[in-house]
Amino acid sequence: MTRPFDRCSRRTLVASVALLLVAGTAVLPAGCGASQKAGDGDPGKVRVAYLGLTCEAPIFVAQEKGLFTEQGIDAEIVKTDWDGLREGLASGQFHANHTLVMYILKGVEKGSDFKITAGVHTGCLRVQVATGSPIKSVAELKGKRIGVPTNIGSPPAMFASRTLAAAGIDPSVEAKEVTWVAMEPGLLGERLKQGELDAVATSDPLGTILEGNKITRTIADQAKDPPYADEYCCAVVVNGEFLRKYPTASAKVTKAILKGAKWVQENPRAAAELGIEKKYITAKVDINTQALMQLKYIPGVAQGRRSVEQAAEDMKKAKLLGASTDPAALAKRTWADLDGVTDEWIVAQNVERIDGARPPRLSAKLFAALFDGTKGNCVCCTRCCIE
Repeated sequence: MTRPFDRCSRRTLVASVALLLVAGTAVLPAGCGASQKAGDGDPGKVRVAYLGLTCEAPIFVAQEKGLFTEQGIDAEIVKTDWDGLREGLASGQFHANHTLVMYILKGVEKGSDFKITAGVHTGCLRVQVATGSPIKSVAELKGKRIGVPTNIGSPPAMFASRTLAAAGIDPSVEAKEVTWVAMEPGLLGERLKQGELDAVATSDPLGTILEGNKITRTIADQAKDPPYADEYCCAVVVNGEFLRKYPTASAKVTKAILKGAKWVQENPRAAAELGIEKKYITAKVDINTQALMQLKYIPGVAQGRRSVEQAAEDMKKAKLLGASTDPAALAKRTWADLDGVTDEWIVAQNVERIDGARPPRLSAKLFAALFDGTKGNCVCCTRCCIE
């Protein structure tokens, strides 16, 4: 005697298997214990936002080198500004981008529907003092004046706050253990030279230019100092509703950007030329190339998740998050694992290597010499770092 299935008839199962053999794929009827994967439908045009920053090269490469198409994604690259990016990603006007982890964490804390899916590149933030300053470490900045670009909520200021908190200094404005001075980025070096500031928070290329011109000495470097050296500064971000509705498309968009990042790592000059030629950014090729080479485009998933967790924990300690915010819960709410988006997949991806597309990295002095003050020379790896 044949034992009946618990919820599905034998006839239904046979019909499902027949469908599998004929069509190559099948969805089992509801109730058979197999869950239909949401988001396998066609999302149509996928809108990927960009700001026109040097560090967004993986997005430009993914579009111009056919990496979105390779993944079966019909991508539309749309330029916006910072307010538009935040509001557009939250509302679903834009579906994806890659941007700053700390920026996204703060947005999620405020209720924005963002999801980080993988890390793209490491950071370019620094804390610097004047070359002749007696200050040797961040721990000596208590009671000092720290200049920051544009506003005290900028990423360089956030990074400086994290380093201060790690050194036992309360960086909050209310505590008054340090004095934050916000100003135009181009004024930071001069004010430091004049003695109006004791330290500055910077990002590349500004930090490297100041160092190359022997104006500053670095006492905290996100690219080199533990525990920040392996932390992702920027990560792939997907609108939460889009990800829930189209997880497969979200994975494909993420993969295209990650493969684009690998391409940039191998071919920074070619990536710099592409961004300028296609009018995504405005800069000299040599400057754009060296700005890209200041970063490490070695994308990752596991380390991306750890970076989100570490950033949230440090932001809490630095009082950059609300008193009631649980940093572990915030990181968990922000991160999303996607099918097929793994470190193993990333490692397995091969990208072309173009002869001469990875020139020698210039010293800080030679890099600073590239900037002659003419129009189009002021470019940041992420302008968000100075605005």
